[in-house]
Amino acid sequence: MTDTTTTRYAEADTATGRVRGAWRGVPGAGGSAAFLGIPFAQPPVGDLRFAAPVPPQPWRGVRDALEFGATAQRGDTGITLIPEPSVPGESTLNVNVFTPSPGDTGAALPVLVWIHGGGYISGSPASPWYDGKAFNRDGVVTVTISYRLGFDGFGHIDGAPSNRGVRDWVRALEWVRDNIANFGGDPGRVTIAGQSAGGGAVLRLLALPSAQHLFHSVWALSAAPADVSAERAEAAAARLAGLAGVAATRDGFSSVPETTLHELQSKASQPPSKDRLAGVRAMLQDGLSWGPMVDGDLVPQPTVAALRAGVGADKPLVLGSTDDEFTMVLDSAARALRLVPAGLALARLGVPAARRRAYLADNAAQRRKGTAATLGRFVTDSVFRSTVVKVADARGTAPTWVYRFSWPSPTKRWALHCLDVPFWFDCLDAAGVAAIAGDAPPRRIAAALHGAAVALVRGDDPGWPAWSVTPGTTRVFGGEASAPDVIADGYRSVRALV
Repeated sequence: MTDTTTTRYAEADTATGRVRGAWRGVPGAGGSAAFLGIPFAQPPVGDLRFAAPVPPQPWRGVRDALEFGATAQRGDTGITLIPEPSVPGESTLNVNVFTPSPGDTGAALPVLVWIHGGGYISGSPASPWYDGKAFNRDGVVTVTISYRLGFDGFGHIDGAPSNRGVRDWVRALEWVRDNIANFGGDPGRVTIAGQSAGGGAVLRLLALPSAQHLFHSVWALSAAPADVSAERAEAAAARLAGLAGVAATRDGFSSVPETTLHELQSKASQPPSKDRLAGVRAMLQDGLSWGPMVDGDLVPQPTVAALRAGVGADKPLVLGSTDDEFTMVLDSAARALRLVPAGLALARLGVPAARRRAYLADNAAQRRKGTAATLGRFVTDSVFRSTVVKVADARGTAPTWVYRFSWPSPTKRWALHCLDVPFWFDCLDAAGVAAIAGDAPPRRIAAALHGAAVALVRGDDPGWPAWSVTPGTTRVFGGEASAPDVIADGYRSVRALV
């Protein structure tokens, strides 16, 4: 990792053995230590491939935690705009800990646990954007976790425990509870946060009765819950088994190499169709194909239903989205769609007439940008922005704050998916940020958004009036200079979809 003649090492104990990390900067003078690739479970291979996570075996001596551990992602698929490197290896269930106070069991600093996104099929905790350096600077211990992806993590398998990826999240949080004090953290002050599928993950955990004791507040960025029905999961598993030529059982799937299942899972996610829009309609109506399944056991209810029933109501929640998460996907079709009425395009996507009319009336400003921009905003609203309203409304009077990230990318035109992440982490100088945020992203927005995150993690409110007190109240980060930072009904334009 670094020349051993200049590296300053740090050590800390875990329940299974002592680990050695490395300092970045000067200890006690703004520096922090990184402990990378610490296993929270045994490698999910062999007999453990489709098992619930099993605690790691103890080791003797001091284990090096100087390099990122293996990732469940095998090759960056490029489906996100975040640099998310893949690391080969079998021990894919690991955590990375960034701390300013390693070994100081009396420090009792608040803790942030980050869950990466990637549609539940991709992503990596080893991204330079997820480094906890800025949070460490502000007195927060930061942990990033890995989990099994795609079919291995979330597919239905007869004879195997369901929701293995969810069980990985829970097991990682149990590791934090049992070990984080040795890294200077307070297990009684844990905030979970994530973006995209990671945002969906933390909402799923907030709505999970069996996980309530493992965290104390939540921040969800651009959350994409899955809530796959048991019927959809079983049908997808049957299609995958057919493509692989095996029985849809644990023994059958265990006989198929991991790489083969990864290659086939996208084909198995939806029934074959000659209709080019069938997949889009299915995603808008049913959500993502892989992800947490409502199994009636570990996950007894869909996320919003569980929140409406009061699960997690004692925990503060901040959630929001960017204004145009997926709008840029249709930029290349702008010319072809320029003469197609927006109403007709929405009709092709199966949107009922009354809903079409209401939605278009509420989005007149976007309509003036063209049909492609309107369709892109519709997809954004269907998948992400309506989720914000549904969740906030479902929480009722439970402490909930809502925001929007409205600053448009100077290189990609829109306030698009993933753009808010380097602002939230206050890592604008990290590799890859300039590609979507330009050479001079506004640091004032990073200071405001990151500062709000630090406030929540420390146990304060994020700094603006709560939606749960006055529904509709929304903090806008990066809006027009002349516009107010807090507005009365920031998500009014998605009400037709709620």
